[in-house]
Amino acid sequence: MSLNASRKIYSEKPQGGQPKNHQQAQSTRRLSSTDICAEECEIVPVGKRRDGGTRFWCVKHRGDATAKYGRRAKECRLASEPVITERQVLKLRLNDYPGGVALWGAVAPVYDTTRKPLERGIHVHARIKPRDTKQMDRTVRAIRLFGDNLDAGGVVVSELDAIYYMVSSVFGYPMRQIRCSYCQVPHLDRDWFSVHPHQRHLCAACGRYFRDIDIGIGNPIEIVRAACRLQKLATKAAGRRLTIRQADYPGGIQIWGSNPAFLWTSPVPEEEGIHVHAFLHDRDKEPDIDETFSEVRIDGITLNAQMVRLFMAQSALPHLKGRVIAADCPSCGKPKFATDDEAFTPALRHKCDECGREFSTKGRTRKVIPNPLSAVLSCLANAASRRPRVHNMGLLPEAP
Repeated sequence: MSLNASRKIYSEKPQGGQPKNHQQAQSTRRLSSTDICAEECEIVPVGKRRDGGTRFWCVKHRGDATAKYGRRAKECRLASEPVITERQVLKLRLNDYPGGVALWGAVAPVYDTTRKPLERGIHVHARIKPRDTKQMDRTVRAIRLFGDNLDAGGVVVSELDAIYYMVSSVFGYPMRQIRCSYCQVPHLDRDWFSVHPHQRHLCAACGRYFRDIDIGIGNPIEIVRAACRLQKLATKAAGRRLTIRQADYPGGIQIWGSNPAFLWTSPVPEEEGIHVHAFLHDRDKEPDIDETFSEVRIDGITLNAQMVRLFMAQSALPHLKGRVIAADCPSCGKPKFATDDEAFTPALRHKCDECGREFSTKGRTRKVIPNPLSAVLSCLANAASRRPRVHNMGLLPEAP
């Protein structure tokens, strides 16, 4: 079964024959994989709004195109988003790597003092033999998978599929196959919808609302997992300890929380913990440390793996921007750590896990989510030789 119909993969070959004039020729030559959408919006009416106005949708870029007062916008909200070109799609044959293939959603590190470019998308590991040297270790924007039980033309998984699979998995929500009842395109629930099971969905392909038979969260990756007959495998603790000083790695360090791979074909169990990159020099292409650890201590500061994992997922939800903070109980002074549903639900009042007192936080943003890692990372930053970078992953908010 192919997912190509649900992906916006653009060919870099100019459309419509030869350019008619010099200006058009210049425009054609400027088009590259990092340019914005080369094709103009194709905006159509798709229904009525609650106030009686018309809803407009761009079926070319798959984004809302409704302006104020229910008018047709000049372009959709995704018109300036970088497209995924065929050159950026990795073709991967699973049978070529009997030692195992692992695919994860790649997001920004929670802490980064390097000068390395941000890698967003799908992180790929592939081995010829289990536990052997990785033949492939890279991050791509999309991947076309070939293998047994998959469509002969391959199945495409996009970066957003992988990122929101990570988010839903970290917060403990199962996903399933959901198709639009109008156009049959596989549906992806993003941002707020990736952590709130629901029955009414907005199709990105045709712009129509549809109701599924059950309440759930849709992700096209589940089609791939079903075709590959992948079962949910238990992970194991990494069992390693790391104690370092930032001063010993002037090239900078990067920190991520581990998250379950959406595709794991290795017979070796997947490890969980805190993943660390540490560079000796800015010029180094490969880190001196590239491993997952159960315990990490940097400049005398110990990191909590669960806090790191949740903070990473929280940072990948655009609607939570600016709402994840460090908050201490005013009564006993213990830091509050929101878990379970509280970890993605901003609230006005918080109950201390130590003394049971309810309290609210100060500041302009009243509804927040407490995660002590914010304060921990600030302490790490004070010991760093240069200021940590704040990454913008460019994910757009989607909420009711």
